[in-house]
Amino acid sequence: MTQAAVLASNASLMTTPSGTAPSFLCRAWVNFDGTGTVAIRGSGNVSSITDNGTGDYTVNFTTAMPDANYAYAPAQLTTGNASWAYGFTTISTTAFRMRTVTGGTVTDYDQVSLAIFR
Repeated sequence: MTQAAVLASNASLMTTPSGTAPSFLCRAWVNFDGTGTVAIRGSGNVSSITDNGTGDYTVNFTTAMPDANYAYAPAQLTTGNASWAYGFTTISTTAFRMRTVTGGTVTDYDQVSLAIFR
C-alpha cells in the first residue's frame, strides 16, 4: 500500500484542532548517533547524514522541501546534558548543515534528534 493510500484510508484520524489556526505536519525527522561513525537510528524523509567533523553534520532530505523557509525543532541530545544548542550554518531545499554546541564548543553527541516543519 502506498503512503498516499494509507493517508487516504486514515483521513478521519487526522483532524484539525478547533479554532482557526491551520495544522502543519512534520516534513522530516531524524534520530541519529553523532559519535564515531554517524548512524541513523530512525528517520522520515531523511536519506543520509554527512559527518563534516566534530559536531558538524549535514542532514540530506529524501524529497526536497518546497523552499528553504522551514523550521526545525530539536528534540534531544545526550540525556542529562542541560547546556546544548543546535546551530544551522547552511539551509537549502535538499539539505541543511548543522552543528551541536555546548558552552560555545562544537561537540559530538550520541543522541541527536530533530524534526523539520514547513
